[in-house]
Amino acid sequence: MTTLSKRRVLSAIMACVVALGLAVVSGSQPAEAANRDWLRHDSTGKCEWDKVKWWVQRCDVWSQSMGRNIPVQIQPAKRGGNAALYLLDGLRATNQTNAWVNDVNAAKTYEPHNITLAMPVGGAASFYADWQGPATYDLSNPVNYKWETFLTSELPGYLERNFGVARNNNSIAGLSMGAGAALTLAAKHPNQFRQALSFSGFLTTTVPGAQTFMRLAMLDAGGFNINAMYGSLFNPKRFQNDPLLLIPRLRNTNLYISAASGIPGPGDSHYLPQHQAAGAALEVGSNATTRAWETAARLQGLNPTVSYPAQGLHNWEQFGYQLNRSKTQVLNVMNAW
Repeated sequence: MTTLSKRRVLSAIMACVVALGLAVVSGSQPAEAANRDWLRHDSTGKCEWDKVKWWVQRCDVWSQSMGRNIPVQIQPAKRGGNAALYLLDGLRATNQTNAWVNDVNAAKTYEPHNITLAMPVGGAASFYADWQGPATYDLSNPVNYKWETFLTSELPGYLERNFGVARNNNSIAGLSMGAGAALTLAAKHPNQFRQALSFSGFLTTTVPGAQTFMRLAMLDAGGFNINAMYGSLFNPKRFQNDPLLLIPRLRNTNLYISAASGIPGPGDSHYLPQHQAAGAALEVGSNATTRAWETAARLQGLNPTVSYPAQGLHNWEQFGYQLNRSKTQVLNVMNAW
């Protein structure tokens, strides 16, 4: 055999070995691993592995409306499905992480399932709304909030391009501040959200006293100016963002609402007494407004799923419990098992 022939035979053998090796490797990687094991990247934002693990990627998503990148923690669907669950934070949302993967592990809860989790980071006291002016009184460092635009016009395109999420196959859930926002955004954008879930929300924001409560809470959360949200308390936008007044627009949306009694349970024993007292007061208020919202919804022909535990405070024991309790409904409606 000539030297050239030997080289050709050797090349053929090596090609076969490489092909077989690739077949073995690809065959050993399930489809869900293939969907989750690579970092997304495009011209509008890049991702890195988040320290919370569970295949969560922390992605910088450019927001034209806010003029900056918005971090979003994303867990891809296990088998490449096109459904997504948006998880909104509470009043004291931080710029470090979404609490749904910090205070409870939503990524672990939904790890076995074929749905993408989208968890935006930041937005303290924003109610995930488009504000009319700088969100705080510090005009030298203005805070520009355009969260509704980001969540409904900017983030959906990014999720579609990089994670295969359909723009019309989404669920949205939130706790406390984010709970009312979830219902509001679902009502205003029914073509995007097929389902909305409220965990311990305050769902009647224009009844007497509600604005005073919100004003004090927002000042305490970081000096946020409620007047800048609407322009003024008499602006129609104030009423256009009240979950109670948006009930008719949720007629075709699958709904889940919940609030506990405000009575401490066994799981609340590790909280300090002052935190238990605050959690009790907040949950009592949430329970009252959630029940009022349910009554109004049923009178208008809606049939939400409800959960009113006999014990529970306004804390992550309750929020995490509701996340797990509602999971079956989310997966059934979104066909994401």
